[in-house]
Amino acid sequence: MRDTLRAVATVVLVAAAGALAALAVGAAMGMSAGDLAHLVVPLAVSTVVTVAAALAANVALAKSPLRYRFLVVAALGAGVALANLAVMAQLMLVSRHDLTIVMLLVVFAAATAIALALVLASGSVRAVDRLVVGARRIGDGELDAPIGTLDAGPELDELAASLDEAAARLSLARARERNAEQMRRDLIVAVSHDLRTPLASMRAMVEAIDDGVVDDTATVRRYAGEMRRSVEQLVAMVDDLFELTQLDAGAIEVETERASLDDVVRSAVSAVASDARRKGLEVVTDLGGAPEATCSPRLVRVLQNLLVNAVRHTPQDGTVRVEAAVVERRLLVAVEDSGEGIAEGDLPRVFEPFFRADAARQGPGSGLGLALAQRIVQAIGGSIAVENVPASGARFEVELPTR
Repeated sequence: MRDTLRAVATVVLVAAAGALAALAVGAAMGMSAGDLAHLVVPLAVSTVVTVAAALAANVALAKSPLRYRFLVVAALGAGVALANLAVMAQLMLVSRHDLTIVMLLVVFAAATAIALALVLASGSVRAVDRLVVGARRIGDGELDAPIGTLDAGPELDELAASLDEAAARLSLARARERNAEQMRRDLIVAVSHDLRTPLASMRAMVEAIDDGVVDDTATVRRYAGEMRRSVEQLVAMVDDLFELTQLDAGAIEVETERASLDDVVRSAVSAVASDARRKGLEVVTDLGGAPEATCSPRLVRVLQNLLVNAVRHTPQDGTVRVEAAVVERRLLVAVEDSGEGIAEGDLPRVFEPFFRADAARQGPGSGLGLALAQRIVQAIGGSIAVENVPASGARFEVELPTR
């Protein structure tokens, strides 16, 4: 209803403006007030007839093909021009010869207008057909066949570009969905695999104790210690999974709490100190001029995961280094080990959840430490990278903005 009223108002305003323009042109050409007065009634009648014809055509052509609409519009304009010319000729007593010549010129102009309307309609119809085909392809899931430029006016070209952009976004979303589904399957497989080992070990020890196979105090105590380590491993894995899910869901919001880098590094190093001593490793920290730099407290978890990974893959009597620096308002923190390094082909994948590289770098961890470290760093606005150091092991470098 609103669109109909808008169309009626538009046609009335245009027709009235045309009538007023005709009177203004007549006055500008020197017509007398009496002659202009005689034109008011015919112009009013012509305006009413034009409005009625335009509205009738709008209703009749509402479901007609675009080509017919162009043709009817051109023909309607020509018909209105001829009718108005005939009425004006009668009012101004124009000779039949002059009227015939003017009518022929108007008919020629009308024929030209109709031909031009057909040409324009053909181009627009072809463009619309391409849009229809492209939209159907998108609906059918064919997202790799862009519509391209139609050369049929900015509006249709913009519509084609919007459809191509929508197809590209759908293609990207589909690829992400496939990747997410594959990661979900890999996650389930990896979790099942990693849970099986500690659970099987605990089950065997519990059954041994329950069946009375083991009953001496020393062995039971040793089994209890091993079961405790298995439980801690399971708890760590569940915690990593939970935190990783939170990060994927965008749970980290803008943080206001800050911590000094020195405190962050001390907390992370203390978490791996006992494991490092057990292997005879030296953990060296060199914060340069950055110990008082502030950062997110979440960096503790990042460095802890990197240090756990470094300690696990550094041979006995090796060295793990933690270095830091502030460069151009960016905080750089690196963890470097003297282990065996990472195979070059595995470097791009080390941050994937549960990614298993060569056997030398596998261990009892959850397989989520590096993936979790990357997600945390990205969530707080930084980046993390890994590289092999010549004649040494692997080096992980975290880059964060300073405040």
